[in-house]
Amino acid sequence: MAEGILAAAAVVVFIFLAAAVRDSSRFVKIDYEIRSDKITKPCRLVLLADLHNKSFGKENKKLLAAIEKIAPDGILVAGDMLTAIGGADYSHALSLMEKLSADYRIYYGMGNHEYRLGLYPDDYPGMYEGYMSGLRRTGIEPLINETAYLPECNIAVCGAQIDRAYFRHFRRRPMETDYLPKLLGTPDRGKFQLLIAHNPVYFDAYARWGADLVVSGHVHGGIMRLPVLGGVLSPALTLFPRYDGGMFRENESTMILSRGLSSHTPPVRIFNPGELIVIDLKPGK
Repeated sequence: MAEGILAAAAVVVFIFLAAAVRDSSRFVKIDYEIRSDKITKPCRLVLLADLHNKSFGKENKKLLAAIEKIAPDGILVAGDMLTAIGGADYSHALSLMEKLSADYRIYYGMGNHEYRLGLYPDDYPGMYEGYMSGLRRTGIEPLINETAYLPECNIAVCGAQIDRAYFRHFRRRPMETDYLPKLLGTPDRGKFQLLIAHNPVYFDAYARWGADLVVSGHVHGGIMRLPVLGGVLSPALTLFPRYDGGMFRENESTMILSRGLSSHTPPVRIFNPGELIVIDLKPGK
């Protein structure tokens, strides 16, 4: 009896280890279509999130090839392309941005890792300045509580950088009703409002602000995914988070939550491959 239990446990452990090895080194393409009568021309966007300086193949050739095949009109970045560890390498993240910026318009929203580098410069000497100057050399200006407008499509892309207090572990800090309007201004409801907001937990607040579409990351799909239960653990250390990946709706707003391309601490994914997301924005209802 005991031997049978041990053998079964060994098989389970092997399956989990095999899944971790496989899913931590691959990504899958996920497609979404969003329609709105505010949109005046079709627009295809690729969403990248939570790369954490990973490289899929030498110099991210696999990821770049997949994006080239999609032929997007632009790239949305939902943050955490690098990892905030003192002295950590960010060359893969910066190299990817450099290569993408040569062919596509990049709409870069900040994640908590990019934000942390700038907030605590003594803990991460030179990293924020080095990464940001590298982005700007390629023509990428991160959307730090700012908006870029695509007039041909009537799409306004806004990048929200919310305070570190809204990334606390274990509990969700309430977001004041006037916080986002003060941070981002009042959105023009005649334009399709696309909000890049790294932390999906505040989707209700983003919807109240006036976002037609929110794109987020941060949760890494819950690190490990289980049937029915979904993602297991969020970065806030909450079990089975409500928002772990996929599409969600709140009144007239939609959120597309990327499960990210990689992870950190632990740098592992189980039954949870990385995601390269394609969003087709089209006129109509």
